[in-house]
Amino acid sequence: MQANPPPASPLVKTAVATIALGVRALNTLQPVAALGARLYVANVFFSSGLTKLRDWDTTLALFMDEYKVPFLPHDVAAVMGTGGELVLPVLLALGLGGRFAALGLSVVNVVAVLALADIAPAALQQHQFWGALLAGLAVYGPGRFAVDHFIQKYFDGAVTKPTARAN
Repeated sequence: MQANPPPASPLVKTAVATIALGVRALNTLQPVAALGARLYVANVFFSSGLTKLRDWDTTLALFMDEYKVPFLPHDVAAVMGTGGELVLPVLLALGLGGRFAALGLSVVNVVAVLALADIAPAALQQHQFWGALLAGLAVYGPGRFAVDHFIQKYFDGAVTKPTARAN
């Protein structure tokens, strides 16, 4: 036999209503925050890829002398790193394969940190911030303002729509 809880005071009711309003507001902002995170991180990595592409000889020299990518020849690492920095940010910005792009850029981010023997604390902090944003996008998805969302919505509708049967 359960006893009924005592009635809540007006102060408690007001506090609960205020918290619920705050939660609804934050839930409304989630797609905007995800879009902002996607565009910010995509810009960082895409700009880095363009810089490498503009001066390929310097890029190859950096991968030979400065960036010590394990298990890969320097020229292969340069092509793969630059390719990842040019392709994955576009996917991330569009939200097309958003989780895949976030995970791929996470790998690029981790390899970049590991490949630099002496990374400045400020640069390490930036990589950690980008990693946190990418982890959030990988775990929670690219949000409602993403191509992935519209594709999922289309296929959910196609699956759940009743089909007309010919008699």
